[in-house]
Amino acid sequence: MVTKMKKQATLGHALIPMLFIIAALIFTMQFWGGDPHIPILMAAVVAAIVSVFGLGYTWKELEDGIIDTIKMSMQALLIVMIIGMIIGTWILGGIVPTMIYYGLKLLSPSIFLVATVLLCSVVSLATGSSWTTAGTVGIALVGVGIGLGMNPGLVAGAIVSGAYFGDKMSPLSDTTNLAPAMAGSTLFEHIRHMTYTTGPSLIISLIIYGIIGMKFANNDLDTSAINEILTGMEANFNISLVLFVAPLLVILMVIFKAPAIPGLMGGALLGALFAFIFQGADMSSIIEAMHYGYTSETGITVIDDLLSRGGLDSMMWTLSLILCAMSFGGVMEKSGMLEAIARSILKLAHGTGSLVLATIITIIGMNLMAGDQYLSIVIPGRMYKQIYQERGLHPKNLSRVLEDAGTLTSPLVPWNTCGIFMAGTLGVATLAYLPYAYLNLINPLVSIFYGFTGITMEKLPEAEAAAAA
Repeated sequence: MVTKMKKQATLGHALIPMLFIIAALIFTMQFWGGDPHIPILMAAVVAAIVSVFGLGYTWKELEDGIIDTIKMSMQALLIVMIIGMIIGTWILGGIVPTMIYYGLKLLSPSIFLVATVLLCSVVSLATGSSWTTAGTVGIALVGVGIGLGMNPGLVAGAIVSGAYFGDKMSPLSDTTNLAPAMAGSTLFEHIRHMTYTTGPSLIISLIIYGIIGMKFANNDLDTSAINEILTGMEANFNISLVLFVAPLLVILMVIFKAPAIPGLMGGALLGALFAFIFQGADMSSIIEAMHYGYTSETGITVIDDLLSRGGLDSMMWTLSLILCAMSFGGVMEKSGMLEAIARSILKLAHGTGSLVLATIITIIGMNLMAGDQYLSIVIPGRMYKQIYQERGLHPKNLSRVLEDAGTLTSPLVPWNTCGIFMAGTLGVATLAYLPYAYLNLINPLVSIFYGFTGITMEKLPEAEAAAAA
């Protein structure tokens, strides 16, 4: 049996599927109103055609590459499923409503912008979703800020900063699970490592918002929209500080390096227990919330929009998108096309700092070109994983960079799905809030600074570094 000689992939080969996926995503999402799944799968088909007819690979080899890539993301896929269950039981159990309730109590004119960031951070941490945060409390906060005479772009920037802080740091977020899966890290070590860049970025942002907010200290605060939410929460849930036990346990799991899957499953079961004890839910309601999510029927639109979510089924859209992206990434990686792109970029990246800079530029480029934050994590993650290992860098450095740039810059691009959603939901143009989304702007710069200084850039153990070299 004669084995067909394979060619080494060049940048020219790699650009064919890359340009196709960019064009397909733009036309499908911007003009035809579709989701990214089909164009990504079609791009995988194009990549496979280039690999078979241009580079000499067999379909069996490419299929093995797809399966191997999906295997690497299996832990993240399982966690995403469990997260859907957690969200359902945590809402039914009153845990999420309690966090939102006490967060809204923080508001006052003198610290409105700071409180907005913190409140959106809490809601996003609790729900794992920046979109849900912006689409509910974010809308109310824009109205309050305008009532105080603030620039809508400034208020929206604070909302986006808080929403994406929580989205980035929450173990319930899909991107927070996707990034370590792509880089070869684990969920909780990824979250711990992100605190080194995200923590200082948040503090700097809060200081800036605090200084800006001082001039509004004497303005009157119109709290009618906020009070409506507070009253609705009190009427429909048993609000108690005891319910903070659940999120505190999740924080402790991160600190003490507990295994993610059993730990998060425990969080889902704790939510079910709280639903039974504090909210009087029966087993039928608990199972329904776990499987299909919680449906809020308070009659208050903003609360119903905020709390009607979660459940195992709610994560299927995300799971299918991840599988589509893994298929494309698997073909690109197996055929060597991702390596060809990385080689071209890394000709100028000789040290750790320039490697981090090159990674961030690639990630932002994907957000600009592909218009989807998932691809800005998946493709650069697969491109740079081996290179970080060869340079003796722990995978959690790469997973952190993926989120520092991928998750946080996605809402700053007007044609990105995140930018479109934020602008449409908040009623403020992307370019109007971009200069005020301080966390999203500062975090990638902090990440680059750490890369060049070596701060918190953890090395692989010597044995693993030697094996990777």
